[in-house]
Amino acid sequence: MKKYLPYLILGNLFGYVLIKSEVASWYRIQEMFHFQNFHMFGIILSAIITAFIGVTILKRFTGKSSLEGTSICIPEKKPGRTNYPLGGFIFGIGWGIIGLCPGPIFALMGTGSISATLVLVGSLLGTLVYGMTKERLP
Repeated sequence: MKKYLPYLILGNLFGYVLIKSEVASWYRIQEMFHFQNFHMFGIILSAIITAFIGVTILKRFTGKSSLEGTSICIPEKKPGRTNYPLGGFIFGIGWGIIGLCPGPIFALMGTGSISATLVLVGSLLGTLVYGMTKERLP
């Protein structure tokens, strides 16, 4: 249990940053989808840059071990037809309708948001339905 304490602390810090930066704000999300404010686009762009740098660093250390002692290996993806555009479209439609990205669900639940709990239940049900039907999907 003690080995998970750093993850708990970092997770709480990340949730705090999500709330304070207004990433979880329904109004900020609506502003983004109406192209009224750059706030969310700037945060998303900084997340993409941070992820790119992080993955690049991890790839340089391929073969090294993680904190748990397992080997770090990021396989290359083969070019070709993917369903990412369709998945992104469906994700974006859900994000626009609900007004909440899955990332800050737990941070909002920590603030006492009942609606975030409902979104979590819907996300889990959607994941279950996908798992049961993925073999028949294109």
